[in-house]
Amino acid sequence: MKLKEVINTTGLSRSSIYAYMSKGKFPKPIQLGPRAVGWIEEEVREWLQERLNARVY
Repeated sequence: MKLKEVINTTGLSRSSIYAYMSKGKFPKPIQLGPRAVGWIEEEVREWLQERLNARVY
């Protein structure tokens, strides 16, 4: 997934995604090319599911 897709899927801003990544709380992207990165969709969806599972009702 490219960054825009991750933003749309998670509802997080770019800065929030990178802040979570720096704390080890969000999947790290993979290098797609010299100047391009992307996220593995399954890892992002698993992260979302973990957040839902941790939610307190």
